[in-house]
Amino acid sequence: MNIRVGYGYDVHRLVEGRDLWLGGVRIDHSLGLLGHSDADVLIHAICDALLGAANLRDIGYHFPDTAPEYKGADSKVLLSRTVDLLEAHGYRVGNVDCTICAERPKINPHIDAMKAVLAPLLHVDLNAVSLKATTSERMGFVGREEGMAAHAVALIERVCSSDLSLNYRLFVCVL
Repeated sequence: MNIRVGYGYDVHRLVEGRDLWLGGVRIDHSLGLLGHSDADVLIHAICDALLGAANLRDIGYHFPDTAPEYKGADSKVLLSRTVDLLEAHGYRVGNVDCTICAERPKINPHIDAMKAVLAPLLHVDLNAVSLKATTSERMGFVGREEGMAAHAVALIERVCSSDLSLNYRLFVCVL
């Protein structure tokens, strides 16, 4: 089996007047994340981890913040397109392991809802989506509540391609 691992990191500034989207879930909070899209820091980190694992560059390359079509974009759509791109290159998602860094609001009450949104987008079972939350103990930009950060690690697996010849496909699948 051919497996690959990728790492993603993203950060966005917290501001007034924006909705807070994390893991595809709108969370009630006085501040939201600033960005060209909906600024879902968790989904952006997952996209980068997946793209990195497949050696397909990064989220900014595929969905540039200078492109008007991504202004206010729903990050769930970006994740879905990222998974489609991986599948077009012969990969499927094995699992993701993520950490959200935020002082407020409390993230743990929203973990199950986020997993329920993310798993179908990733084409995996719920148990293949690990989400954790931490604070930065009031240190740094996260601690001062100036922004949020997210880290993600993704495992992807090479799958057999139906457009390969039968003999080659059997050889690749056995590896």
